[in-house]
Amino acid sequence: MAGLIWLKDVNYTVQCILMMRVCKRPSLHRARFLGEKDRAYRKEAMKRGRRELKMSVSDQKRKQIIEAAVAEFQEKGYAGASMDRISERAQVSKRTVYNHFESKEALFRAINQYLADQVNSALDLPYDPDLPIRDALLRLGWAEGELMVNPCFMNLARMVIGENIRDPEMAADMNERMTKLCIFSEFIERAVEEGKLKADDPAVAAEQFLGLIKSRGFFPYIYSGGIPERDEVKKIIEESVDLFLAKYGM
Repeated sequence: MAGLIWLKDVNYTVQCILMMRVCKRPSLHRARFLGEKDRAYRKEAMKRGRRELKMSVSDQKRKQIIEAAVAEFQEKGYAGASMDRISERAQVSKRTVYNHFESKEALFRAINQYLADQVNSALDLPYDPDLPIRDALLRLGWAEGELMVNPCFMNLARMVIGENIRDPEMAADMNERMTKLCIFSEFIERAVEEGKLKADDPAVAAEQFLGLIKSRGFFPYIYSGGIPERDEVKKIIEESVDLFLAKYGM
């Protein structure tokens, strides 16, 4: 189906999205994909991961439904997806599906929320006034970059974006769930207040900074079905920061 690239391993994708939680505490997902070296961090993350994997019966049913829904949306698209087939794929009754999700739209929005939660959680970084501005921008850029080198995130994003493009209302809903532009804008506004950057419109500057990174490290791979290498993302982020500072630096 045009505009939609199928995932090779639905179970892998669903296992990943089920670990996505909006939480400031470390998670197994973040420890695994962010490459954190601190042992204490990993130990706490593993403990939390084991607790999250101990699902109740209701949680297990929800997992089965989401897994089935991701497969159905990939294969049939949103318009062609059937709640009957989703219940068959999930091996649960249709009533169980509707007990968890009142409609197909609600089910797809739940998957959208998992994606938004992952983005918002990854970018939940406090502004550090003690860092040199270039280092602070690199840190902010890597909050986005870590998502781009994460196969789980990129696969899920590819599926969700492919369907949201078809429905402006869903796309608008997804956009409202994302807080990343606000985070980038607030960062730049703080840096301007401290005299580290000069920008008349921090929101526009935030869009430009994010666009420099995503135009090379995100969208080309969303369309091609690939995942960028970490070294390539490092180069993109560093060049984006330097170009941004050439325009907005003091």
